[in-house]
Amino acid sequence: MTGDTSSEPTDGGHLEKPPRPGAMTRLRNYFLTGLIIAGPLGITAYLTWSIVQWIDGWIKPFIPAIYNPDTYLPFPVPGVGLIVAFLGLVVIGFLTANIAGRTLLSYGELLLGRMPVVRNLYSGLKQIFETVLAERSNSFKKAAIIQYPRPGLWAIVFIATDARGEVAHKLGHAGADVTAVFLPTTPNPTSGFLLYVPRSEVIELDMTVEEAAKLVISAGLVSPDYDKLVQLQAEPNAPEARERAKAGG
Repeated sequence: MTGDTSSEPTDGGHLEKPPRPGAMTRLRNYFLTGLIIAGPLGITAYLTWSIVQWIDGWIKPFIPAIYNPDTYLPFPVPGVGLIVAFLGLVVIGFLTANIAGRTLLSYGELLLGRMPVVRNLYSGLKQIFETVLAERSNSFKKAAIIQYPRPGLWAIVFIATDARGEVAHKLGHAGADVTAVFLPTTPNPTSGFLLYVPRSEVIELDMTVEEAAKLVISAGLVSPDYDKLVQLQAEPNAPEARERAKAGG
């Protein structure tokens, strides 16, 4: 019998064991494993701490000394400004949800609308926040792939909405079959290009927008498990099963 004899018995009837890695190889593997574990945790903790300190630096000067715990304690308490900012936004949302609040808001927007430069800035920012944060918005609910920048090359995009307004009007009858997509860049998916693509050329993906964003950020290194995804999609309650899988890790 010919072929690989590495697993055949040697002298004494024992199998030949593979050589053990050297000390430097084991040390490198341990270091890389520790870096993979500690790197994301450290960066996440640093960014979270930086955001908390940044918000505290903005909000704490406006908190009365009697309500600021830093006045009574010998050390600063992080996160007080973040809590106050959260409560303040909740109060603002509550006040503007009633008739009096909406009336006051409309007068304020009318005043801003009379300011030449401020009105353009405010209207643009308001539209962005409403599009991104409003629950009624359907933007970026699906990930897809299109051929870009030429046939044969494929890029991940986020489906925004159908062509509307002047764009749809200028496209004429074809505008009804054109959808707007956002093409993110790597490794920063917050920048990219707005493209109007025929709907027939857009291939929707089963992965979520978050999974597609991870794929873009990692330059293709972090890809969702497609076999597990197909199995979840085949279950009778696929959306519920997918949510359970995401919650479980």
